[in-house]
Amino acid sequence: MDEHDWNHRYQAGEPRAGAPKRPGSRTVVFYLSIGAALALIVLAAYLRTGGGTEPDAAPSASPTPGRSSPPPAIAGPRPPDVAPELMKGSDQAPVTMVVFGDYQCPYCAAFTEDQQPRLEEEYVESGQLRLVWRDYPYRGPASERAAAAARAASRQDAFWRYHDALYADPGAWTPQAASDEPFITIAADLGLDTGRFRQDLNSTGIRKSVQADLDFALDLGVPGTPAFLIDGEAFFGAQPIAEFEKRIDKARGADG
Repeated sequence: MDEHDWNHRYQAGEPRAGAPKRPGSRTVVFYLSIGAALALIVLAAYLRTGGGTEPDAAPSASPTPGRSSPPPAIAGPRPPDVAPELMKGSDQAPVTMVVFGDYQCPYCAAFTEDQQPRLEEEYVESGQLRLVWRDYPYRGPASERAAAAARAASRQDAFWRYHDALYADPGAWTPQAASDEPFITIAADLGLDTGRFRQDLNSTGIRKSVQADLDFALDLGVPGTPAFLIDGEAFFGAQPIAEFEKRIDKARGADG
């Protein structure tokens, strides 16, 4: 199912074949295309600020000059805050791309190894794009543990290096993911303080942050990984680089 078909079903509230599920997960329904599009745009704008605003705050009672009516209410889950360490690029970049990933997902690994470096060179380094990571560890406890490990590394300013290492060699940690040891070995290889890393890996705060991202992705209805929001436009899979370029250029208003 491509993103257009999924969006149609998603907007209509229909179930998605093969979509990740959990017991008791509530169905999130946006009101036809305008509701879904506005909700994703609001999400992208919220993430551009690093999650530092309160999107649920009541609007001012005074009307804004030039507006005949307030914007429509958006139904949907509220995004958790994003730690600055899980972002890459200028906070003034005109385009934000949110990446939902699972560290056991081979297509996420393909994106990380092939498309992401080229997007960084072409757009992030020039200030045109900001990347925002969202954990979506729907493949189970091993994925959740890896997500916690990457966040533990972020507390030593090594999130992206650790993130890349997890994808580069999943066989080094997947079989023993219930143990701290494979994750500590990766931390040691990256030159991190392993004592601090072990403590952070098992912290309640990090576990809650990973769970909050997982809950958010499930409530939003993200159908799998890798999934992307490019300034609010949904996009799925480790697509050819030209497809990412086309969407990013469209979002920033470039020709072609």
